Amino acid sequence: MTKPFKRILFTGAAGNLGRRLRERLHEFADIVRLSDVADFGPAAPHEEIVLCDLGDRDAVMRMCEGVDAILHFGGISTEEEWAPIMQANILGMVNLYEAVHKLGIRRVVFASTNHTMGMYKTTDLVDATMPPRADGYYGVSKVFGETLSRYYWDRFGVETVCIRIGYCWPEATNYRQLVTWLSLDDLVQLLHRSLTTPRVGHTITFGISDNEGRWWDDRHAAFLRYKPKDSSQQFADKLPAEVQYPPADDIATFYQGGVFLHNGPKYRP
Repeated sequence: MTKPFKRILFTGAAGNLGRRLRERLHEFADIVRLSDVADFGPAAPHEEIVLCDLGDRDAVMRMCEGVDAILHFGGISTEEEWAPIMQANILGMVNLYEAVHKLGIRRVVFASTNHTMGMYKTTDLVDATMPPRADGYYGVSKVFGETLSRYYWDRFGVETVCIRIGYCWPEATNYRQLVTWLSLDDLVQLLHRSLTTPRVGHTITFGISDNEGRWWDDRHAAFLRYKPKDSSQQFADKLPAEVQYPPADDIATFYQGGVFLHNGPKYRP
């Protein structure tokens, strides 16, 4: 069967999610170019490996040469001090999109995060038209990425799907994870729809499986025709009540960002 692309770039290949996705990316392209700042082993026959610091403009330009589309998962993926977030998630994003624009790459899928909206309450139903309310420097950096990608669509016609990824680990182990869980199979389906749906413009979608107790309304991205097959309900009966429902006086109970609200800000001059 013909694959959608000849060559795609996947950044962040050495990360926890990157390593799990790596074996599935051959579904999208004949050649998968994998990149990260750290060494993550040799290439398979259908792969290329390019080590790259996203803060290095010239290296990012070389990394992007010859690819048809980009899955951008690179950068800092947890709450951290501002300096590394600035280097990878802010400067790195600018370097990537300038390369995308100059090289004529027309489609990017950006791994954003639910932490762009983490200061909404767990009683709120959030959609993509609502103002971002980040819960830390990491969330702020992803709001910047969403805004920058919107600029490159409005100004230069570069299409981007921003996926606000939920909790993408094998199992949900507490109440928040039951709500935000995203299976790997569902993520792969969402990546495929984001890469191959015609005319996405600039789209924000929520990366979540078919879970109960939703906090996120994805109707504005319904045209992607993403239909999750999995649900976190399979884990619910395994969790004791004290794990499913955190203490009522815990700030992580009130806000969608959960434990990220305990982790920052981490500013060091």
